[in-house]
Amino acid sequence: MMQGESVNRVMIIGCGDIGTRVAALWQARGVAVAALSRSVTSTGRLHDRGIEALQGDLDRSDTLTQINVDDCLLYYFVPPPNVGETDLRMRALLDALSNRPNPRKVVYISTTGVYGDNGGAWVTEDTPANPRTTRARRRLDAETVLRSWGRNQGVAAIVLRVPGIYGPGRLPIEAIRLGRPVVNEAECGFSNRIHADDLARICIAAAERGRADTIYNASDGSPGTMTDYFNRAADALDLPRPPVVSRADAARFLSPEMLSYLDESRRIDNRRMREELGVEPLYPNLQAGLGACVATRPGTAKGDEA
Repeated sequence: MMQGESVNRVMIIGCGDIGTRVAALWQARGVAVAALSRSVTSTGRLHDRGIEALQGDLDRSDTLTQINVDDCLLYYFVPPPNVGETDLRMRALLDALSNRPNPRKVVYISTTGVYGDNGGAWVTEDTPANPRTTRARRRLDAETVLRSWGRNQGVAAIVLRVPGIYGPGRLPIEAIRLGRPVVNEAECGFSNRIHADDLARICIAAAERGRADTIYNASDGSPGTMTDYFNRAADALDLPRPPVVSRADAARFLSPEMLSYLDESRRIDNRRMREELGVEPLYPNLQAGLGACVATRPGTAKGDEA
């Protein structure tokens, strides 16, 4: 799909919260959207939104042979498996598609976690990847094999490196209500965020203006700390702020996954996103984004920077 070409059909593999938002934006333009759904419940939810829902399990070979991405815009929003250092799920899909009609373009949501710890420095897309966790290494593997496949197949592959996603239904309400502690802010490194609605807009822009075989940081450009995020969310929700503990004591209260986030510090530069994709965030900071969140019914957290 070249810049300026019309999109006739969109296929979303992994149509959860972000996929549903992306689908709605394309539907508003009169574009037909299909999605692969794993469960009957999800299939019904997607049908109710006017999305052609195809039920199947991406880990099954019979599902892989039935996926039709011919001449469509393909979004891949499926996380890697929970074990190993390679994304066998992405690899299996690309292998299945290699001898069949190609999509016009593929847009993949990855993670800024592939950069690893940068000691609080600003990070651009040219910063070498240095993932410290197996979770991030699986994501980098998915990026690498997708971009290689795109070059070999002549398909434009776009990678969006995404930090913590927040928005309506994605706030840490349960953790705050349970009084889960946060680390003393003086001991916190930098973390980064993007509002779910802005991420959906970036996904549209990536399809329309993204360069083939290119990575884009998809962040609001206003780094903060995890503790500041929880405190601001508590204030916006009119809940007590979480108790504060030292970094040394945090291991007694926080999950290994959350601790791994705290052990990494970076500030994500989003200039390429703004300049090449033409996206200026509607919610450029937490003050704006959280204000919009509490104007709608909030839900529970769905994870931070992954």
